[in-house]
Amino acid sequence: MRILVAISGGSDSKGLLLALHEAIEASEPHRFSLAACTVDHALRPESAEEAHGVAAFCASMGVPHLIMRWDGPKPLTGIQAAAREARYRLLADAAGRLEAGCIVTGHTGDDQRETILMRMQRAQGPGASGMASATLYDRRFWVLRPFLDLDRASIRAFLATRSVTWFDDPSNANPTFERVRARARLEQSPQAQEGAWDAGTRARSSARAAALIAGHVRVHAGLVTEIPLALAEHRDDVDWQRALLALVAVTGGRAHIPAADTVKRVTAFLHETTPGRLTAGRCVFDRRSSGLYLYREARGLATLRLAGGETGLWDGRFRVHNGGNAPVSVVAEGGRGSQQQRLIAAGLPPGVAGRASLAAPRILPEDGESVASVMIEPRIGLYDTFLPGFDRIMADRIAGLFGRAHYPLPPVHDLLTEMER
Repeated sequence: MRILVAISGGSDSKGLLLALHEAIEASEPHRFSLAACTVDHALRPESAEEAHGVAAFCASMGVPHLIMRWDGPKPLTGIQAAAREARYRLLADAAGRLEAGCIVTGHTGDDQRETILMRMQRAQGPGASGMASATLYDRRFWVLRPFLDLDRASIRAFLATRSVTWFDDPSNANPTFERVRARARLEQSPQAQEGAWDAGTRARSSARAAALIAGHVRVHAGLVTEIPLALAEHRDDVDWQRALLALVAVTGGRAHIPAADTVKRVTAFLHETTPGRLTAGRCVFDRRSSGLYLYREARGLATLRLAGGETGLWDGRFRVHNGGNAPVSVVAEGGRGSQQQRLIAAGLPPGVAGRASLAAPRILPEDGESVASVMIEPRIGLYDTFLPGFDRIMADRIAGLFGRAHYPLPPVHDLLTEMER
């Protein structure tokens, strides 16, 4: 199995590559091999030279190395988030080119504490925790973080014994960035991040949430999430809160659970007992005597045009592939299709079926071509890009409700068990 190491030239990633290289050479070099990738974000004039220095370091150990450059215009705001997205996309591309089975990164316990503090400050809802030791990226590659239990000082001490130097990215000292501010706060108050869940607690909560979803929730045509009132009223159960917020994100086509103010509005609505509707997180909460129904609100539904052979994402909820030669457009059905009758036939109240069908996808062919070659698949926006390993059971349950196959299993146990022997 080939392992791709993400290496920037800093102490953490250099220590990771060197430690893995020594472990493989000392155990079974014919069973595992390494490759490395440096992502040049092209944000500093010296970044290209630094990347070539990393390439030379990898060459000294006989490790194949790729430099992947983030080209194109850079955003004026949110640069770190955009750089993170670009980094993982380019790492996945490199893993595919180098035929790697997984990606490993040098995130440390220091990074973990900073991440926990940042997520707590953002009030990211019930179950806020740090990074998972294994995360599935883009439904393709598991990203492993074997250094999460180590501190940076230990890694630098290890490198010093090998006379290996490193360089520090100057952005790590720029207080404009949230992580730098979190690091400074932790230096002043080392216990500031206490109170978040650990990985085991998060995994157990996800398993309980998955059981609630599997036993009670139904999804119709990827459009309507149906929840029994008896379950909807379990609003103070943390595991059910997590399940509900995940379902809201997926039904609304979002990549993140709703913000704290939205959660407060939803909680207040669920404390009521009379029929009614609330719009929050791009979802309509439609409470009736027969149950609670979630569906996408019928606004902000853009048109997607796909040329022959193209694949695109419509409204964050559906992945559409045009397998034909002629262009097609994906629009909101707007009550002009047959989806409403299908939802009614599935047992949904006519009012729910009618409103939900307004936001259903509709394929419009050009040049009179058939749309039979167009494939539509529900997207699980909350997990399809980044799926933390401790949420995999819940993600699989939600994917199943939307008619999707389970996510790939992580190689973590097999890989780490072999490496530790």
